[in-house]
Amino acid sequence: MACALGRHRFTSVSRRGALALAAAFALAACDRQPDDRAFQSIDITGADWGRDFRLLDADGRSVQLVDFRGRCVLLFFGFKQCPDVCPTALDRATDAMRHLGPQAARLQVIVVTVDPERDTPAVLREYPRALHPSFIGLHADLATTAATAQAFKVFYRKVSTGGSYTMDHTVTSYLFDPKGRLRLAVKHEQSAASVAADIARLSKENP
Repeated sequence: MACALGRHRFTSVSRRGALALAAAFALAACDRQPDDRAFQSIDITGADWGRDFRLLDADGRSVQLVDFRGRCVLLFFGFKQCPDVCPTALDRATDAMRHLGPQAARLQVIVVTVDPERDTPAVLREYPRALHPSFIGLHADLATTAATAQAFKVFYRKVSTGGSYTMDHTVTSYLFDPKGRLRLAVKHEQSAASVAADIARLSKENP
C-alpha cells in the first residue's frame, strides 16, 4: 500500500532540512501498521532519533526524558520573541490540557529554546508558565542547543532583521509516551482536540 505524507509547515527552514525531515516522517509513517492510523498526528513509533536530551531548566538543573517517566511529554522547539508560530503551538497545548481534563496531570509540556542568547533562565522561568503553571522551558549553550536540535531533526537559523534578529525554525511538536518513547509528530495545523485525543490514547496504552 502506498503511503502519502501531508505537507508540513515550517517558517523558513532550509530546503535541505525540510526535505530531510519530511523524508524521515515519510519513512516512519510508511512503516506503520494500518490500525495505527487512528492517531491524528504522524505516527513515528520506532524512529531511531529523538531518543533523549540533556538540557537545563530555569534553575540550572539537568533535565532528561527519564525525569518525566509516567507522563506523556509534548516537546516543542521555539523562542520567546517568536511572533506567531510559537504562541499558536503553546496556546494549542494549553487548550489540549483543557480537553484532557483530569488526564492533563499525565502530560508535561516542554519548550526548548532555539534562541538561548536571549532566552535567559529568567525568561524561561516565566514565559511557559504564563500559559500554564506546569509548562517548563529548557535551554543549553549554543553547541548543545544545535546538537539537540539535530538529534530531533529540528532545523533553525538566525535571520537578521535590521538591528536585531529573529529565528526561523521547524514548527513540528513531538509527543512521547509515558515510557519515554518518541511516538508522534504533531503537525502545526492540528487542532487542540486532535492533540488531546492522541495524548489520551498514548496514556491509555501505557497506564
